[in-house]
Amino acid sequence: QVQLTESGGGSVQAGASLRLSCANSGRPSRPYAVAWFRQAPGEEREFVATISYNNAITHYADSVKGRFTISRDNAENTVYLQMNNLKPEDTAVYYCASGTTVLFSAESAKSWGQGTQVTVTV
Repeated sequence: QVQLTESGGGSVQAGASLRLSCANSGRPSRPYAVAWFRQAPGEEREFVATISYNNAITHYADSVKGRFTISRDNAENTVYLQMNNLKPEDTAVYYCASGTTVLFSAESAKSWGQGTQVTVTV
């Protein structure tokens, strides 16, 4: 079973960078994809980026393309989200989730982390 824990959030000014980490402490029985979602206050949870188990496939939301990069190190059981040129509209709680296919909805995620807050100020 995949057990995920996020870290790396914080409060930064617009234009700054942050790197989020999503570590798996469980023992999955099969390869799994990992996606990042985010949820701003009063908003629904939205997809940010996803990566396949073998790093071969990635997808991004249009709002973060060219600014965010998802990667994973399976030897370290960790997935990263490098966020550059952050904007105030990126402010949200960021969650990582696991899925059985590289593209999966929040509703079909198999496991979730507890979330990490990212705040971007002007």
